Amino acid sequence: MSTIGYKDWAVDLAEVGAIYPFQGWEVAMTIVGVIFWLGWHRIQFVREGEHLEKAKKMGDPEKIAKALERY
Repeated sequence: MSTIGYKDWAVDLAEVGAIYPFQGWEVAMTIVGVIFWLGWHRIQFVREGEHLEKAKKMGDPEKIAKALERY
């Protein structure tokens, strides 16, 4: 399977140019990568916020206030 359009490597590589796969998809792959990155951070932000809200409601508020007043 060829992703660069060449079926045979018996050519002058100086005239071939870029030989990496998926040539021409750089912009599309960058856009997909940035969207994935932003989506990942959004998901993490929401999940961590939920976790922090749960942690804030844990424990006995009176005991926590008493412990904080002691110091």
